[in-house]
Amino acid sequence: MKAEPAELLNSAAAPLPNSTTADIDHQETTEWLDALEGVARVAGVDRVTFLLQRLAEHASHLGMSPAAHPYSLYQNTIALEDQPAYPGDLAMEERITSIIRWNALAMVAKANKAYGELGGHIASYASAAEIFEVGFNHFFHADSESARGDLVYFQPHSAPGVYARAFLEGRLDEEQLNRYRQEVDGGGLCSYPHPWLMPEFWQFPTGSMGIGPISSIYQARFLRYLEHRGIADTSKRRVWGVFGDGEMDEPESIAALSLAAREKLDNLTFVINCNLQRLDGPVRGNGQIIQELESTFTGAGWNVIKVVWGSDWDALFARDQNHVLLRRFAETVDGQYQTLGANDGAYNRAHFFDLDPELQALVSHMSPAEIDGLRRGGHDFRKLYAAFDAASKHRGQPTVILAKTKKGFGMGHAGESRNTSHQQKKLDVDALKAFRDRFALPLDDEAIAEMRLYRPADDSPEQRYLHARRAALNGYMPKRTTRAPSMTVPPLASYAKFALEPDAREISTTTAIVRLFTNLLKDKELGPRIVPIVADEARTFGMANLFRQVGIYSPLGQLYEPEDAGSMLYYKESKDGQLLEEGITEAGAISSWVAAATSYSVNGVAMLPFYIYYSMFGFQRVGDLIWAAADQRARGFLIGATAGRTTLSGEGLQHQDGTSHLIASTVPNCRAYDPAFSSEVAVIVDHGSRRMLEDQHDEFYYLTVTNENYAQAPLDDDAHADVIKGMRRFGMRGREGATPAVRLLGSGAILREVIAAADLLAADWDITSEIWSVTSFSELARDARGIERDAMFGASKAAQSHVARCLPGDAPVVAASDYVRAYPQLIASYVDAPYIALGTDGFGRSDTRPALRRFFEVDRYHIALAALSTLDRAKHAQALQRYDIEIGPDAPWNR
Repeated sequence: MKAEPAELLNSAAAPLPNSTTADIDHQETTEWLDALEGVARVAGVDRVTFLLQRLAEHASHLGMSPAAHPYSLYQNTIALEDQPAYPGDLAMEERITSIIRWNALAMVAKANKAYGELGGHIASYASAAEIFEVGFNHFFHADSESARGDLVYFQPHSAPGVYARAFLEGRLDEEQLNRYRQEVDGGGLCSYPHPWLMPEFWQFPTGSMGIGPISSIYQARFLRYLEHRGIADTSKRRVWGVFGDGEMDEPESIAALSLAAREKLDNLTFVINCNLQRLDGPVRGNGQIIQELESTFTGAGWNVIKVVWGSDWDALFARDQNHVLLRRFAETVDGQYQTLGANDGAYNRAHFFDLDPELQALVSHMSPAEIDGLRRGGHDFRKLYAAFDAASKHRGQPTVILAKTKKGFGMGHAGESRNTSHQQKKLDVDALKAFRDRFALPLDDEAIAEMRLYRPADDSPEQRYLHARRAALNGYMPKRTTRAPSMTVPPLASYAKFALEPDAREISTTTAIVRLFTNLLKDKELGPRIVPIVADEARTFGMANLFRQVGIYSPLGQLYEPEDAGSMLYYKESKDGQLLEEGITEAGAISSWVAAATSYSVNGVAMLPFYIYYSMFGFQRVGDLIWAAADQRARGFLIGATAGRTTLSGEGLQHQDGTSHLIASTVPNCRAYDPAFSSEVAVIVDHGSRRMLEDQHDEFYYLTVTNENYAQAPLDDDAHADVIKGMRRFGMRGREGATPAVRLLGSGAILREVIAAADLLAADWDITSEIWSVTSFSELARDARGIERDAMFGASKAAQSHVARCLPGDAPVVAASDYVRAYPQLIASYVDAPYIALGTDGFGRSDTRPALRRFFEVDRYHIALAALSTLDRAKHAQALQRYDIEIGPDAPWNR
């Protein structure tokens, strides 16, 4: 229970918890406290708060820095007298929770008894069961026919409990639970929330720690974005995130806390399951994670509600006039709380209460069993309901509920508050019987030994109550919608003619893609659904015109006159702004992109996000979030600008990307392209838009574009399909009508070097070359792998990959890109001819583009040299001298 301000001030003899300053004038202290108590009694808490703030300000003016506590006392935020009446049948909910607990435990234990290698988690859900059940029974609104409901990010290690509840609801059957973590043959349940594996069940992937918290914040923000832009009514929707206290150590978990407070996201509630344990031991063995988190969230501007102690403690707090319990709680570190939690009432009496005479007297009337029954707040339905209720009604701030629990609650000596509880996958029969007895489950010894799942009869009071509660909240959760009304993409020529039929002006492909989606913004139907996103440096990418055209989204509008208000491209923030400019946070920007890219499912409204960024700061920096986007079946465009290792000439090692396409090739539903010309960019954008918006394929597109200006090449209509497949014939160099002696392949920034190399081979060595523009080595490899697999399994239909059709025969092939050699080598095994791959392996450098390309051996001279090495060794030796190529002692990747 939370003491009133006057009660806390009543005893001057009792120092505040964690106080390090001795009271040298007891009478003066008493006078101050009595005065404050009088204000609290007469004028109320708001007046007390005002006076304390003014005192702190005045102390600062006097040159003092008061060492005020950054957090409140180790107690519940909501006082007993402020607790609302519990609206449900408490005994019934406890009984249902016990059944779900058992089924979750049995599901994991049975799977590991049969197959010891499957793993799974019991202890996390055991600690969070009441948290989930309060949400499921009273707060988590599902989608209805007329409106979308709440969004819940489930703690991943608690997935067995969510499955066990769905089993009671009849949404999952016993066979599915018996196939927990056995998915290969179909019908099994995935380990964690995975929309890719269970597309009609899980909405959000949260298995990678830290991804859930940051994603939920930006999801709540995107709901406001949709509302402020008039696209969807999201005013009654709430985002709930249930996370672990150990998970909050991940940088992504706290990276966006200030954004949530700054934008007043009161549609967002975190519930942090503070069982005080991470995977191997205490989260803060020598500290207090709840107090630390309160300090962090309070400092970030969140509303904090602590649920530390259950109702069993209320009588003790009421009798504790000197607040000895609060002092003792403040002095006890989490490692000790864990030890106390792992032991019984007799141990707790001896090692906690008996250490202080006042504490000893406080519990003198209690038996060891009664002391053992003093529950933590996160296992108390009344306390949790009060916190959830207060959070849902709070306005102007996001709320975090810090709920103290025991890891492995109910598992007894087999796992309750034990360092080994996270790894506990199996329980012996005695431990299972003890679990049954503790939760009064109607299971005989034989059912316990066989770990049978238990589902009450359909007409039982438990089932009627379970279904009635969910009916009151619109239906069952989690549940994922797979489609939304399709969108029509305008004809390609209507917005991309400048790219398909370029004039003589030199532009970059970055300029081209920005112009493409800027033109799409003007389309009456699709335009409002475009979501331009940039972490920062919009001006670098040529997007400054969007400031005025569509505005930068801000829920506050613009409360100042921008410095550049008189210019054509002034910085304009707007409540209905369309551009999301996140600040210097790639993790935040990609989280906004995921929210927009999954809006078709989450909100029933298809959006088309374009997130443009330095390509180095994509897959390499936020690859885990991109992988989560793939799992969540995202649809949208990722634009890696200033791409490659030699196009961002002056920036050097940390800004030069040589690996993103190789990483992108590992993501199953990512379609990655490295186009060289704006015409190719246009065709890919058009194709991707139609695939995602009209055909509703669960895939996303990664395009790399450069900031290098050069004349763009047109594209014939009959080449469009080859651009999408991954390579198109660009042309020939050499004798007219001659058979090419060598095939030169180039992608992105290096294609122009390949073209120049072909000119060198023709002019200097009389060698005819065939030039291919490779827009995607990864798409070529994907296609070829499929053909290879079909052949391996004896497919009757003869088929040929696009690579094989384009590169038949034994004429040598030289492939070059601005990425590591492993990228063009993706297709090497599918080419019958000799194959040489050139790339930019190694660390980046700062220099001019020609110098960098020479250093990494991907310039025109090295490409020509590679071709000659396969054709004529004498000419090859001459070329070394003619092109002044020195063979250094180390390859670029070793320098």
